[in-house]
Amino acid sequence: ILGFLTFAEQGIYDIINNLGSLVARFLFLPIEESFYVFFAHTIIRGQLPLHQNKELVILSSRTLSLLLKLVILIALIILVFGYSYSELALSIYGGKILSEGIGPLLLKWYCVYVLFLAVNGITECFMFAAMSEIQVNKYSRTMLVFSGIFLCAAVILINTFGSIGFILANCVNMGIRIFHSCHYIHGYFTPVKLHPLASSIPSVNILIVLGATFITTAVSEVTLCCNIGSHYQILHIIIGCGCLLIVGVVIIITEQQWCGLIIERLPVKIQNILSHFIPFTLSLKEHSKTD
Repeated sequence: ILGFLTFAEQGIYDIINNLGSLVARFLFLPIEESFYVFFAHTIIRGQLPLHQNKELVILSSRTLSLLLKLVILIALIILVFGYSYSELALSIYGGKILSEGIGPLLLKWYCVYVLFLAVNGITECFMFAAMSEIQVNKYSRTMLVFSGIFLCAAVILINTFGSIGFILANCVNMGIRIFHSCHYIHGYFTPVKLHPLASSIPSVNILIVLGATFITTAVSEVTLCCNIGSHYQILHIIIGCGCLLIVGVVIIITEQQWCGLIIERLPVKIQNILSHFIPFTLSLKEHSKTD
C-alpha cells in the first residue's frame, strides 16, 4: 500500500510511525495484557453474565468502565498536547528535515490515531476474555472483512491525502473494530442492566478544560513556535507544562473514583505520601479497610 507514496514520504512516515507506536507499545500494551488476565479470571469465558457470580460481573463492569476512562483520558491528553507540540518535538528529535515538511502534520494525525488504538485495545481486551472459542474463531473470519475494508479505504485515502491517508485508513479500521467490540460489550452487559461504556466517558468539566487547553496551546504554537528563537520555544514549553498541571488537577478533583483505582494499586508507602497531598485518598483507604 505504501507503494503509492514517494520514497521520501515513506521514510518520513516510517519515522513518525515508529515514534507514535512507542506510546502503544510501552503504555497501552502493558495495560491491555494485565487486564486481559484480570478479566479472564473474573468472568467465565463464553457464559452469559446472568449465570455468573453477580459481584464478579459488577466488578468486571466497573473495572472496564474505569479502565476505558483511563486510556481515553491519556489519549485525549496526547491528542491535545500532541497537536501543538508535534513540530517542536520533531525539531528537537530530527531537526528541520522532519519539522519543516509533512512530518508535524503526520504526527498530529497519529495522535488522533492513538485515541482509536487506546479504545480498541481495551474493548477487544474484554471481548476476547469473555468470548467462547467458537466466537473467537468467528471473529477471526470477521477480521478478514475488516482487512478488506481497510485496504479499500487505504487505496482511496492515500490517493486523496497522501501519507496522511494511511493514518486515516488505520483510523477507519480501528473505528470499525471498536464499533464491533462495543456492540458485543453492550449486548453482554445489557441483560444485567450494567452500562460500562456509558460511564466511561470523561466528565464535562474535564472535556471543557481539555478544550481550553487545546486552544491555549494552539495559539501558543502559532505565536511562539518554532522558528523565532529558543527563548520563545522555552516559553511555549512552559505554557504547555502549566496547562498540563491544570488538566491534572482537574482530573484528580473530578475523577476521584478513577484516581482511587490507580492509587489503590500503588505501593503502601507511596499511598501514604499521596495522602498528605490528596485528601480524598484517606477516605478511600478507610473505605477499603471497612470493606
